[in-house]
Amino acid sequence: MTSETIALATIFVLAIFVGFEVISKVPTTLHTPLMSGANAIHGIIIVGAMLVSAAIPSPFGLILGFLAVVLGTANVVGGFVVTDRMLAMFKQRPASVKKAEKR
Repeated sequence: MTSETIALATIFVLAIFVGFEVISKVPTTLHTPLMSGANAIHGIIIVGAMLVSAAIPSPFGLILGFLAVVLGTANVVGGFVVTDRMLAMFKQRPASVKKAEKR
């Protein structure tokens, strides 16, 4: 391993720790609105991961790039699912359902 690879791996590990600390300090009432707003950022991350993995000729780089794309995609899809569920809570139910609940 070169010193550049070690430096990049160190930055990656430190970013994991910083991300964990930042997310763990967010109150639970803010998680859903922040997650829905972060979907655009994760879309950019997916594009960046594809570009970087295409530029790295080694198989290790391709595996890491593929993993980044898969995890970013899972994050975007999960964010949209949570946002959809959150917005569904605010939809009004039809009057027939409300009458049936009163009984």
